Amino acid sequence: MALATQLDRDTQVTLTDKLRGYWALIKGKQTLLLLATGLAGYLSARPDEITAATAGLMSLSLFAAISGTTVLNMVLDRDIDAQMNRTAWRPLSAGVLSCLEASLFGGALVALGLGLAFWLGWLFGLVVTAGAVLDLGVYTLWLKRRSPWAIVFGGVSGGMPILAGRTLGIGQVDGLGLLLALSVLLWIPAHILTFSMKYADDYRRAGIPTWPGVYGFDSARRFIARSNGLRAIVLVASGWLLGICPYSLGLLALSGFITLTLSLWAVMRPSERLNFCLFKFASVHMLGSMLLITLGGML
Repeated sequence: MALATQLDRDTQVTLTDKLRGYWALIKGKQTLLLLATGLAGYLSARPDEITAATAGLMSLSLFAAISGTTVLNMVLDRDIDAQMNRTAWRPLSAGVLSCLEASLFGGALVALGLGLAFWLGWLFGLVVTAGAVLDLGVYTLWLKRRSPWAIVFGGVSGGMPILAGRTLGIGQVDGLGLLLALSVLLWIPAHILTFSMKYADDYRRAGIPTWPGVYGFDSARRFIARSNGLRAIVLVASGWLLGICPYSLGLLALSGFITLTLSLWAVMRPSERLNFCLFKFASVHMLGSMLLITLGGML
């Protein structure tokens, strides 16, 4: 009976459903945002010497490595996704794709991404590999189900694309690259903690120890405000050290001030609506900062 039900469900899954499922697995918006940081890191290094071929291969490498890691994360977290209302629709939970299909897809993407990365440069390859290992091994397998501090290691892995891009551009890991990676790490609380507050019941049901769930919402809001304040300082310092044009530097400072103001307002007058606005603005601020750093260095 169970086999017949499975076969019946499989016959209802069309090719279009599967293709949409594969795209959903890679979390396109998140992947493209992290790819934008990698491009910013590369272009910040030596924009006058960029070649379309190198930039294209680097982008393909990062896209494959990031998206493949995301797919494998979803394979590892499929039991959690099935327990949460927010994620029950995902391809593995909904039965659109099998665990084997997703694993092969994610593994092939990671292999392509890392293979290209090491072909472009051994140090670039090591940084990209470090991002995948930190995300899959340290964040997902080791800490996510055990500690609210898992977001720190998730943030470090999120900073690897921009560090990798700059490393490829200059041929070494430098202080500026680490500073740019730190700016991404400091972005993570505004992105993740606001989200985990909005879906606190889901995370509690799945048994995931989020920061708001363990330390409380007030602590999470203060954490976000502090990280946003530090991020504004780090971004302005990075822009100044990179020598970006004064207009871009000023806009970088202004956007950081707006983000910090929203964060402090959320601490003083917490509301679900403000929390959602802060979540949305965090991603806009990240993308805008990368554009300002990139374009400001070319002017």
